Amino acid sequence: MGGLAVLPAPRGEISAAVIDALRNPPGSGAVLPEIGGADPYGEDLQLALYVCYELHYHGFADLATGWEWDPQLLGLRAQLEQRFLAAMHRDVKGGDDVVDELALLLVEPAEPADIAHHLHEHREWSQLREFFVHRSIYHHKEGDPHAWVIPRLFGQEKASLVAVEFDEFGGGRGERLHAQLYAELLAAAGLHNGYLHYLDVVPAPMLAVVNMMSLFGLHRELRGALVGQFATAEITSSPSARRMVSALADLDAPAPCLRFYTEHVEADAVHEQVLRHDVIGPLLARDPDLTESVVFGIQATNLLEDHFTNHVLNRWQAGRSSLYDNVASVDTTAGQS
Repeated sequence: MGGLAVLPAPRGEISAAVIDALRNPPGSGAVLPEIGGADPYGEDLQLALYVCYELHYHGFADLATGWEWDPQLLGLRAQLEQRFLAAMHRDVKGGDDVVDELALLLVEPAEPADIAHHLHEHREWSQLREFFVHRSIYHHKEGDPHAWVIPRLFGQEKASLVAVEFDEFGGGRGERLHAQLYAELLAAAGLHNGYLHYLDVVPAPMLAVVNMMSLFGLHRELRGALVGQFATAEITSSPSARRMVSALADLDAPAPCLRFYTEHVEADAVHEQVLRHDVIGPLLARDPDLTESVVFGIQATNLLEDHFTNHVLNRWQAGRSSLYDNVASVDTTAGQS
């Protein structure tokens, strides 16, 4: 999984300006555009934002030095963030009932309509591999965005969140890092396991899910939202992982594919309890003003995961690939039959 990705191909005027600028040192005359009426969930804005955020993770192999804290780029990033954040606030109901929001996450619908349920029902290896490609940009940095919230917490909530992160990072063992387990899943499925290798073909709905975590993590005032996002991911992960294990077992998938999801069935069932009772509880007892932010994080996560689910299932039901249209180089039919 080691090594850096290269800058992706642009998907519009904004991302083209950002990507072109990053190939040269700051102060080289690059002109970054105003974002105008860009679609907050669209390909251009989401890719531009993802590229900006990646400077705070590993960066890119062909990135010029000096850009991470460049004032001009940060100014553009702020515009992108404000438009994205405003859209999420517009599209969720808000509120301050954390208990009710968490309870809703624990309810399994009578007829689940998520991607894991579809894959469990249809057991199409090509669709499973396509799903792995989508999720690679998430799992390559699994646990990383949440580390930003650690210095913004106190007491029990801090200790408990660190305990969950310790599991995400392999319990002190590099070979057990969840990101490493996903890299092994990709290789076993016949896919490239390089860091962000598939960024060029992952569409905006999945970019937005990861961008949301980076946005919440990089802004102290959104720490409650990041905790809400983390709790939502951990609470909903175990049931969907269980369905993935069943689908993969029925297809006699390679062991590393099963191992990744089996790990999440077991670990996330525990993490759910920790986040609900030992992170959110103490956090809001200490700082009740964060209640609406935690609720927003839960609702925004559900919103963007629903966008992603709808995109993927609508494409599959139409007999089309759910990857970004520039998909000629990605073969998701190889391997299992």
